[in-house]
Amino acid sequence: MALPGSLIERLCEQLSHHLGEHADIEHHEPVGGGSICAAYRLHSTAGRWFVKVVDAERHPGLFAAETDGLERLRATGAVRVPLVVGHGEDHDEAYLLLEHIDGGLRSTAFWEALGRGLAALHRHTAPHFGLERDNFIGSLPQVNTREADWPTFLVRHRLEPLVRRARDRRRLDPATVQRFDRLYARLDTLFPPEPPALLHGDLWSGNVLCATDGAPVLIDPAVYHGHREMDLAMARLFGGFEEAFFSAYQAEHPLEPGWTERVELCQLYPLLVHVLLFGGGYAAQVEGVLRRFA
Repeated sequence: MALPGSLIERLCEQLSHHLGEHADIEHHEPVGGGSICAAYRLHSTAGRWFVKVVDAERHPGLFAAETDGLERLRATGAVRVPLVVGHGEDHDEAYLLLEHIDGGLRSTAFWEALGRGLAALHRHTAPHFGLERDNFIGSLPQVNTREADWPTFLVRHRLEPLVRRARDRRRLDPATVQRFDRLYARLDTLFPPEPPALLHGDLWSGNVLCATDGAPVLIDPAVYHGHREMDLAMARLFGGFEEAFFSAYQAEHPLEPGWTERVELCQLYPLLVHVLLFGGGYAAQVEGVLRRFA
């Protein structure tokens, strides 16, 4: 599918403004891999760029939130993220214009650098869990109302809202919902106290790129200040991360004892996201975790 001419013109204007000189987009090509956005590689007189496009009415505020997340990650200097050129709307479409990341090879050094970078990111803290703005995880709204402690934040703003939605859509049965209620009462005893850490928030392997110089690059964040084990557990959920990543993280910023036993507990939130977005066997995975912890 080709980008409309009016959007091409708007992207040229935004790119030219960013560069401080006129730039033309000579041609573009679709890039696969996204389930929410259409993505394109742009070939311009000023090199290659990347743009994501969504229906503006169906996904209001999506790219403003993503821009905010990328800029927060960039400000830490911990891990590279694509440079944001700009975002906006053209008729019915919203767009996000980004630096294009040319791919490299994922060596052991790449995974070690990613582990050290994530550890450095997690050392950026805040007075409360949450964030001063809401954002998205995938296409789902993510409420980040700030709380003083992690168990309260996890229940009120991560688990409870998704459990209610999944129950109302009959993707979780009443017995599973009751198990969540029992789990909520135990969370104070399950998590060791830690300061809020700045999280990527959606750290699966598809949201990590490798640049041509072998440096890791993070994309598509769902940032907030949370318990840092959430990022590590997400990285283990669908695979794709080599053990060198976890070892480098542990050497740089050791996790509290028992963290491997809490991995499945931390995976409940992304599993609930997948229950709502995709259904399928994710509800069974949720039930399996609950049988262990509740």
